[in-house]
Amino acid sequence: MQKVILSFILLFSISFTAPTEEPNENIDFMEKVASVDEARLQYDRMSLEGLIRFEAFDAAYTGYKKLNSNNNPLLTVIDFSLPSTEKRMYVLDLAANEVLFVTHVAHGRNSGGNYATSFSNRHGSYQSSLGFYRTANTYNGGNGYSLVLDGLEKGINDNAKPRAVVIHGADYCSEEFINSAGRLGRSFGCPALPRALNRPIIDTIKEGSLIFIYADQTNYFAQSEVLKEGLEPTPAEMSGRT
Repeated sequence: MQKVILSFILLFSISFTAPTEEPNENIDFMEKVASVDEARLQYDRMSLEGLIRFEAFDAAYTGYKKLNSNNNPLLTVIDFSLPSTEKRMYVLDLAANEVLFVTHVAHGRNSGGNYATSFSNRHGSYQSSLGFYRTANTYNGGNGYSLVLDGLEKGINDNAKPRAVVIHGADYCSEEFINSAGRLGRSFGCPALPRALNRPIIDTIKEGSLIFIYADQTNYFAQSEVLKEGLEPTPAEMSGRT
C-alpha cells in the first residue's frame, strides 16, 4: 500500500513540474490570479459588498499593492461610475480593516451632470482626471483648507498639481444642494467634499496615502501602466491557460 501511495505522489509531482519552455506567461497569469484573489479576500474581510463596487475596489487595490512604497495603510476610492447624488468616496484603513469615511464628492463641471462621463488631464478643461494620486501637503487658499494631490499616471492625471486639482470643501457638495438641484454642484476638476467632512478627511489622508478615482472608462484602462497587468482575468483567459 505504501508503494502505491509513493508512486502516486511521484507521478503527481512529475505531472505538475514547472514547464521548461515559455514559463513567463504562466507565471504572469498565476500572479494575476493571485492578485485578484487577494483583492477579493480583502474586500470580503472588510465586508465591502453592497458598499463599494468590487470592480472599483479591485482596480484600486491592484494599484495600491504596486504604488504603496511607503507602506501607508490608507486607501481612498472615488467611484465616478456612480451618480453625484450617491456617496461615492470611501476612505479605507486596509491594516485595521476599517471603513473610516463614506461621503459625497463632486466632479468637474465639464465631466458631466449627475454622472461624470468625460475626463481630461488638460489645463482649462474643468474636467476630473481618473487614476492614482498620492496625497501631499495641506494649505489654506481660496477654497479654504485644501490638500495637494500628486497625479501618478503620466498623460492621465500628472497635470493635477499644475491644474490646482486639490481636495477642498464646497457648499455645493451637500445634501441640501442635491435636494434643490437634483445633483451635486461641480468643481473646476477638484474632488470637492462637504464642508463638515473636509478637514477631518484631509487630516486623515494627507502626506502620503493613495487615492484612486475610478470610472467605467475603457480608454483609461487601456492607457494606465499601473493597471495593464494585474486586472481580473477573463473567462477566456481562465479556460485558455492551465
